[in-house]
Amino acid sequence: MGYELILQCGKGGIRAMAEESKIEQNFNAAYGVAGVVQGDQIINPPQTPQAEKPAESPNNLNRARTGAVNFVGREDAMVQMHHQLQQQERIAITAVVTGMAGVGKTELALQYALYHKKKSTYPGGICWVGVQGETVGVQLLNFAKSLLGLFPPEDLNLRGQLDYCWARWQPPGDVLLILDDVHQYEEIQDYLPPQEQRFKVLITTRQHWLAASFEQLRLPVLSESAALALLESLIGASRLQAELEVGKGLCAWLGYLPLGLELVGRFLKRRNNWTLARMQQQLIDKGLQLSALQNPSGDMTAQRGVEAAFEVSWEALNQPARDLGCFLSLFALAPIPWRLVIERCLSAEDEEELEDIREEQLLNLHLLQAVEGEVYQFHPLVRQFFQAKLALREDGDELKRLFCRGMVEEAKTIPETPTKEQVEAVALSIPHIAESATELEQWLEEEDLTSPFGGLWKFYEGQGLYEQAEPWHEQCREVTRRRLGDNHPDVATSLNNLAALYNFQGRYKEAEPLYLEALDLCKRLLGDNHPDVATSLNNLAALYNSQGRYKEAEPLYLEALDLRKRLLGDNHPDVAQSLNNLAVLYRSQGRYKEAEPLYLEALDLKKRLLGDNHPNVANSLNNLALLYNSQGRYKEAEPLLLEALDLRKRLLGDNHPHVAQSLNNLAGLYESQGRYKEAEPLLLEALDLRKRLLGDNHPDVAQSLNNLAGLYESQGRYTEAEPLYLEALELFKRLLGDNHPDVARSLNNLAGLYESQGRYTEAEPLYLEALELFKRLLGDNHPDVARSLNNLARLYNSQGKYEEAEPLYLEALAIAEQALGENHPTTVRIRENLESLP
Repeated sequence: MGYELILQCGKGGIRAMAEESKIEQNFNAAYGVAGVVQGDQIINPPQTPQAEKPAESPNNLNRARTGAVNFVGREDAMVQMHHQLQQQERIAITAVVTGMAGVGKTELALQYALYHKKKSTYPGGICWVGVQGETVGVQLLNFAKSLLGLFPPEDLNLRGQLDYCWARWQPPGDVLLILDDVHQYEEIQDYLPPQEQRFKVLITTRQHWLAASFEQLRLPVLSESAALALLESLIGASRLQAELEVGKGLCAWLGYLPLGLELVGRFLKRRNNWTLARMQQQLIDKGLQLSALQNPSGDMTAQRGVEAAFEVSWEALNQPARDLGCFLSLFALAPIPWRLVIERCLSAEDEEELEDIREEQLLNLHLLQAVEGEVYQFHPLVRQFFQAKLALREDGDELKRLFCRGMVEEAKTIPETPTKEQVEAVALSIPHIAESATELEQWLEEEDLTSPFGGLWKFYEGQGLYEQAEPWHEQCREVTRRRLGDNHPDVATSLNNLAALYNFQGRYKEAEPLYLEALDLCKRLLGDNHPDVATSLNNLAALYNSQGRYKEAEPLYLEALDLRKRLLGDNHPDVAQSLNNLAVLYRSQGRYKEAEPLYLEALDLKKRLLGDNHPNVANSLNNLALLYNSQGRYKEAEPLLLEALDLRKRLLGDNHPHVAQSLNNLAGLYESQGRYKEAEPLLLEALDLRKRLLGDNHPDVAQSLNNLAGLYESQGRYTEAEPLYLEALELFKRLLGDNHPDVARSLNNLAGLYESQGRYTEAEPLYLEALELFKRLLGDNHPDVARSLNNLARLYNSQGKYEEAEPLYLEALAIAEQALGENHPTTVRIRENLESLP
């Protein structure tokens, strides 16, 4: 049969029971027991029992015998088609069923005809015409002669003889004319019946638009449930249920195409010893060349295999359409944004010409499917068909390189911290960029090798989806080493980026050796004075800062800042980054006076270079606010935190780690001000967000647990606070190691809870351990040391150990006044504690 674009005669439709009782059961199920109501008219109402069966209307349906086993998933289509054929307001009634090869157009038409033959819906007769067989007019004339007893004068031409028959058509009543597998409207236009309501014409074709005046019924592939039902009817329920998940995968691989499902199902029925898993693997290995997809059995309605069915459509394409189809098959099996084709890959071609080919050839023959807007997609088996054709072309390698170059350009547009709009704009491109990085990696140019991987990890990492980003980092490292060798700058870049991911995830022990290797490689290959060296220094320093190794971090930050200023100039985003990072370090060390001007300079630089609406500006606002919060400058901190939160939500969306950070920080400010009711929902939201985005095992989750526990403690909700503190402490130790400032803070907080409960003997060793850790990690003059001394002194005061408490208070006050200033809330609190000693 030809590539019919509306109902496909002889193609792999959804196979129906040969018994009319099964057909009736399915169609009645579609209509309901009482028939279908359209307006005030009931279509096919229940029949009143009659004494005699009415005479059968003339038909030639024996010419189109069905080999179907079960007809499933098309009930709605049957109803819709009947509605179209029974419309009373139209004079000429024609229904056109369109769809890709193998979707079951012919089977649908045949099942409809068989059902209504039994129901005597068309007493004037049912005439089946296979358009790709004998001339349509000759078939119609033979029907009239043999079944209606009409013999027109032989001196009339064919059209005249048909007009004679149309005018004298008996018996009276509605007539159904089925024209199966129409390729072109010209094949049938001279033989259509007169425009009278009694003549209902049902056409099957592969053409997307056969004629503008016809009603179209577009037949899609099956749903998963219908596909499984079809497969079950062929191989049996027990066999399918034994490998149900494999069966679902099998249906998906076949794209839920009825022809493919029936061919595979019948093959499995013959091969009882084959598992579904074996069949699935054979399909993966051999594709359309698998014999199961090549040879339909003699009792099937379809008389072609899948590849042969597609070949009919291929023959109808002109050469430019074949070229475009082959090129599009390089895209992933996913929706294809048309802009990727015309902007990234085929920008040298005429855009209107490409659009005409797409519309008039590929879409019109259902070889390409419109998804929505300017987005298109291949059926899985059609894509395989075009890929097989591509493999035979001499220019196949050049087309693959062309595709890869286009995906490289698209990947380069993805920034490290994409906004919500940027994520949405590029989301449909991601599967195709991934295709270039995996299946077509060998056709990537060496200078472009890291770009697709970079675009992919930025897309995921920028959204906080670290687990999805990690494989692309790892593949980038493996591919660059394999193709470029160990001693190449791109290898150093891939190491550096993977280490940065580990740092974000709190996997510090895994990150450090990668950073060190990347730094060494950059220096050896590029020399000491190169921006990539500055980046490596900056990133290694950031790792040390995260670990509380401040003395090791500072000289690296300073060196990176100096290098960037010399190489890039003072007005560069990387310089702003270095200023910000150095300020973060100083704040961590309690060097607030040194941190503030750096924060302000970084913020000003980012606004000038990036604009006010940029994620990096939000980061600077957040960091400056934290500095003010640490200094007790709450009125200055709050508007900055609110601005940062609003900016992050607008730019990054509600579900982002940076939004969780802003919620956490704003809650911390409110808690510092005693605004507990405002703080709690923010902390809970931040904790939930972090768990969902980062997983349960992440330092940020531990921080949220710790902060929520602190809030509960402040409210006297001790029984709720303790398990959270313990969970946070265990998480910090496991993720960061025993020697980390966050572990010391966690110990200090747990000790404070025990003190509040009067559990002094449990609190003291924790306070002492925290104090020792703070001094060792942060130095003797850090605000956290002052707080730790104050807390230990307060404990001794509560126990009446005044002589032990006083020197600790004095030491704490001296540190606080020096590091925080005399009017800082922490300093004031320590002074008040000292003055309250008996």
